[in-house]
Amino acid sequence: MDKLKQLETFVAVTLRGSLTAAANAEGVAPAVIGRRLDALEARLGVKLMMRTTRRITLTHEGSAFLEDCQRLLTDLSNAEASVSAGGVKASGHLRITAPAGFGRAYVATLAPQFRELHPDVTITLNLSDRVVDIAGEGFDCAVRVGNMPDSSLVSVRLADNRRLCVATPGYIKKHGRPRTPQDLARFDCLTLSSDASQTRGWAFQVPQSGGSGETEIVHLKPGGPLDCSDGQVLHEWCLAGWGIAWRSTWEVEADLAAGRLVTVLDEFAAPPNGIFAVFPQRKHLALRVRLWIDFLKHHYAQPDFWKNQTV
Repeated sequence: MDKLKQLETFVAVTLRGSLTAAANAEGVAPAVIGRRLDALEARLGVKLMMRTTRRITLTHEGSAFLEDCQRLLTDLSNAEASVSAGGVKASGHLRITAPAGFGRAYVATLAPQFRELHPDVTITLNLSDRVVDIAGEGFDCAVRVGNMPDSSLVSVRLADNRRLCVATPGYIKKHGRPRTPQDLARFDCLTLSSDASQTRGWAFQVPQSGGSGETEIVHLKPGGPLDCSDGQVLHEWCLAGWGIAWRSTWEVEADLAAGRLVTVLDEFAAPPNGIFAVFPQRKHLALRVRLWIDFLKHHYAQPDFWKNQTV
């Protein structure tokens, strides 16, 4: 049985939510889809999904494998497109979206440079801290920072991202230093308001109960007298000494190096998540979108790029 067809079937069933829907889209019997999935799981030696007549639920291994499959299928599609496109130039209108603060510093600066390379492409850049419905609102690509929970979208990892708890030295001197994440309840925490994208709260890596030595990720929603839907405002409030903020390294790296901010709870910092280019599931990705993603990936891979931007 074709291994590639197995992977395509696994992704199709996951995105469509059932064997029947995937079978109808391909024009085959549901039993054919079921046999492909059985063969894939047998070959891998793991259970990828729990199947009932009404719903599909991915296992932990299935969720991890889905991201790899989507990336592999996208890379294959891009490779085929690059051959078939030949010398065709990128053209058309590119609609992209990104978080406001990150987008101002690390996306907006690149858009004009991309147009210099591809003058037949026009660009609309939307900067917003809400989670934009990419397909529903007609965007070609989004840059997102953090975990990618929506399996209906294809994501390409562009770079790593880490979040840290930070405050001014003056705030720490006046109020003390939290020793555990739970201590944050006694401090002024500067948080994104509920209409922004940071819905799960602040992530920390803590020891599991029972003394096993293992760790787990927990999410807390600390409170405080100030919250805002704009991350840049939180950054400025933090620099002004109004409390502790949970910010990305790309935003506070220069402040830490200059001593304007210091980190707290470093031993509980969660592992890095990612900076992703995200786009709707499509069989053929437009050349302008593929080139834009490659352009971002190239620049984000350069260490000096992160040092030379102004947040």
